[in-house]
This record gives sequence, structure tokens and C-alpha cells, in this order.
Amino acid sequence: MDYLPVFLNIKQQNCLVVGGGRVAARKVRLLLRAGACIHVVSPAIKDELADLLQQFSAISYCAETFHPDHLRGKVLIIAATHDRVVNQAVATAAKTAAIPINVVDNPDLCTFIMPSILDRSPIIVAVSSGGTSPVLTRLLRSRLEALIPAAYGRLAIYAAQFRAQVRQHFSHQENRRFFWEKMLQGPFAEMVFAGRDQAAQDYLLETLNRDTDLPPTGEVYLVGAGPGDPDLLTFRAMRLMQQADVVVYDRLVAPAILDMVRQDAERIYAGKERNRHTLSQTSINDLLVKLAQEGKRVLRLKGGDPFIFGRGGEEIETLSHHRIPFQVVPGITAASGVASYAGIPLTHRDYAHSCVFVTGHLKDNTVQLDWSALARPNQTIVVYMGLLGVSELCRQLVMHGLDAATPAAIIQQGTTTSQLVLTGTLATLPTIIRENPLKPPTLIIVGEVVKLRQKLAWFNVSPEDNLEI
Repeated sequence: MDYLPVFLNIKQQNCLVVGGGRVAARKVRLLLRAGACIHVVSPAIKDELADLLQQFSAISYCAETFHPDHLRGKVLIIAATHDRVVNQAVATAAKTAAIPINVVDNPDLCTFIMPSILDRSPIIVAVSSGGTSPVLTRLLRSRLEALIPAAYGRLAIYAAQFRAQVRQHFSHQENRRFFWEKMLQGPFAEMVFAGRDQAAQDYLLETLNRDTDLPPTGEVYLVGAGPGDPDLLTFRAMRLMQQADVVVYDRLVAPAILDMVRQDAERIYAGKERNRHTLSQTSINDLLVKLAQEGKRVLRLKGGDPFIFGRGGEEIETLSHHRIPFQVVPGITAASGVASYAGIPLTHRDYAHSCVFVTGHLKDNTVQLDWSALARPNQTIVVYMGLLGVSELCRQLVMHGLDAATPAAIIQQGTTTSQLVLTGTLATLPTIIRENPLKPPTLIIVGEVVKLRQKLAWFNVSPEDNLEI
């Protein structure tokens, strides 16, 4: 994060704008909306700023060249001149006085930047690219305009009006949160959006009087986080990620996805690496039960899909035994997501009529698979967690009938910007991996479909990719 986003209360506070042109007038208008007392310093001002000076008593004007004395008593400075020398002088003086300074179109001189603002007061949304792409910022803001109607401001005002009453009714903080989530995502919100204010108020009060203040009931959300790209999350997964009180997450959950969980949710790492488990599976099962019995909504966030080598079945067996409510949200499994991003279709009429998923890391730390069933023609084999056992995997497949020239690929950190795809054959893949040390997560694909990558590779293709079979 290049900048810390903050919202400043500058009501009735003295702010300085240096400049007298159209840009300065635009900044003065913005400060007026925030309730500031604005002091303008410039040898001359143009008509737009002169008109504002006539209209608003909160603006004062000093027809002088900037001097550091103009900073006295100010809490925020904006330099909006076309003179780089003047802007530099303002920035230097402001930084010396430890006063926040923004120099328009000169981010290198700023201690804060002005974002693109979506005003749904009291809801304020600010979007910034750190000065790198104002056009992209404007486009994002226009999308938010469509997603957040003006009525959201009225919705926030209603919430403020009834906040004390709701707090008095519910002694449990979790119950208060549940109530507001129900109100702000249900019929109450729709009534406010439609302008049916009295109906909305009646509905809220009726629901409040009906809801009890019993200790909250816990629940577990078993959610697949997909193979790494946050854009591959389902809508339902994102909704539950924002509701959870605590998240228990795996090593394979990408940091960018974890950042999308509700910010104040407790985070518990339950990652597993070979021969190094932060928590045993039994401990994780028991932890989910314990947290739910405490009345918490628990997000069990797992890379890929919970039911494909994700031990989701073991976890919900324990939850079911203890009568803990749960729901399961499938995720795009690594086989599908990673193969797609690598440009390797898992099935193809000319190359593969079936596809098999296997794990290269079994419960007893062996690689004892049904080799005869795997070593069949016209079949794609996808191997999860097979990096350390790749030599044995390739040897056994050849020993049981597959040609040593059968195409094979290994993909590291698939679907992310760090994706790396190495391709070869059953004979060459172990050597390729030794010469290009990889780290989990990786996925191995064996079969004639790997040949298609030469034509179909589309995502993050780099010179390091070994495209020669």
C-alpha cells in the first residue's frame, strides 16, 4: 500500500489554497463541501474564484505572492499554481511546518494526494491510483457511481438514527451486527431506496421488537478460495467472507484473497507444509467446532475446492457430529483453473477422452497409486501435491505402459501473476525440475493435451516457459 487512506475532519478548520486559477477554484469548491474555512493566496484571481469569493463568507483572499508566514494557523495546504518554483516553495515550507500538503499534478511534492471522490454523505468513497493513472481512477469511480446509488446516503442516516435503540435492545455485539446486516441487505434497504421511508421505519421497528437477544448461534462456512486469482471467487464466497467473525485459512490461500475478508475478523493460520503442520487436521476440526459453539460465524477458507483433496469432507463430518450448522461453497479447483490459465485443456476430442485427478502426497507419505489405471492411452492425469515425488511418478507411469515421450507439464503458482509453466515429457520432466527449482503450490499435468499449450498459451507467457515438448 503506497498511501494510507484517511478521512480528515476539517469543518471550521483553516486551510490554505495557493493559486488563483480554475484548478484552485475547483479545490476551493471541494474544501467548501467539507466545511473548511479557506484562505486563498495569489497575486491575482480569475473570474471563477472571484465569484466564489463573493458567494461564500468561508473564503478569504490575500492578493500576495506566497510567503511561509501564510502557513500560520493552517491545518491543510493545497498548492494549485502553474509555477513549479512556487509549488516547490509551498511544499518545502509545508513539510518544514509538518502541515499536510497537496501540490496539484505533482505527486512527488505531496505528503497527501486527493482521490477521486464519490459523495453519498455520510457515505464517502475515495478512489486513487497514487497519481499514476487519473483516467483509470475516473473510470473506477464511474463504475462505483452505478453500484452505489444516492439512496445509500439515506440508508446510512437511518442506521444512525436507530443505532442507539438497536444497541439498547441487543446486549450481544454479534446480535447487533447480525441485525444490521439483515436490515441493510434486505427489505428495509429496498424500502429506503424506493423512498418508502415510513414503511422502512415500521419494518425496522417491527423486526427489532421481534428479534430476541439470545446468545448468537455459530455457523461454519466451508469456502473454496480457488487456485489463486481473486477474480475467480464466487459471489457467494465473497459475501460470506464479509460476514465471518473469524477466518481459519490454509497456506494455499493467496494473500490477495485473504485481504478481501472482513477487516476486523480474527485470523487463524492453519497451514500445512510437508512434515510441518501448524495444526493437525484433528486440531482444525476441533477448532471449528469450538469457535462455532462460542457463537461465531467461522469462515474455513481453503485453496481450490474444499472437496477435491481439501479435506473438506473430514471437517464437515466433525461439524455434523456436533450438530454445528454449516454450508459449503465450491471453489474452482486447481486442476480446472490452473490448466485453463496454462493453456492446457484437460480434455480434447483428438487427445483425451477422460481425465483423472490424483494426489502425489498420500496420508502415509507414500506415492502408492493405481498405476495401471493411470497409465492408459487417451487420458489426462492431473497430479496435486506431486512436486517432491515427480521422479517416482514419471518412472512408475513409464514402467506401467506410458511412452517415455508422453508430454508432461508442471505449473507453479497457477492463475497468479507469478505463474510459471515448464513442459517436457515423462523422461525429461524430473531433470527440468531439478534445473529449475520450484516451490509449492504446483500442479502436474500428464497427457497428449499438454502439446496444445504451444498454440493455446495466453496468460502471463514469459521467455522462461519451456514450450518445447
